Amino acid sequence: MRVIGIDGCRKGWFGIVTDGGGVEALFAPRVADLVASAGAVAAIAIDIPIGLPDRGVRQADRAARERLGRLASSVFLTPVRAALAAEPYREATAVAVRLTGAGISQQAYRLREKIFEVEDWLPGSPAPVWEVHPEICFAVANGAPLSCSKHTWAGGQERRLILARHGLALDGPLLPAGRHAGPDDVLDAAIAAWSARRLAAGTAQSLPARPEEMTPGGRPMAIWA
Repeated sequence: MRVIGIDGCRKGWFGIVTDGGGVEALFAPRVADLVASAGAVAAIAIDIPIGLPDRGVRQADRAARERLGRLASSVFLTPVRAALAAEPYREATAVAVRLTGAGISQQAYRLREKIFEVEDWLPGSPAPVWEVHPEICFAVANGAPLSCSKHTWAGGQERRLILARHGLALDGPLLPAGRHAGPDDVLDAAIAAWSARRLAAGTAQSLPARPEEMTPGGRPMAIWA
């Protein structure tokens, strides 16, 4: 069963493809090109919000934060559509405050191009696509939320061990794609690939347990693992 896990990186998109017999690393500036280079896959798991609320906070984001405990801050609240569409950042913040009562982080605003890129690509995707969050995926794979940030040495090692236990050992430089990705991008794409296997097999779980349906095409809006 060939699947791909995808994470955004500074220069575009990084992917880990697995068919149960090892891993392959891919990079492309555009998500459509990345998926095309992976060939036929049964499932695509991507670390990007799919489905923007018109107002308020997504149930998926609230549930993910509750699940992660001390690492809850790794889940940013997905901005409302009107805020992400606004320019510049100052105007986006004003729109967010008006519609939600709170501003929008610069981190979330910087993701606007990738969020809209994926939204435009989804209708033509060659395989089913699900939104994942790496820290939720690692928590499920580990049986409990992790205790250290992925940006620490201990956290990185902990995540590598979890991946290896699930047959996703990250050996070697993963060239040439590895030149374009940070260590955390590789870890996140790999655990997304682990979730993609579960999604393809029908064994994944969602947050919330009963997904909202707020995307333009009626796509169930949830974070999967």
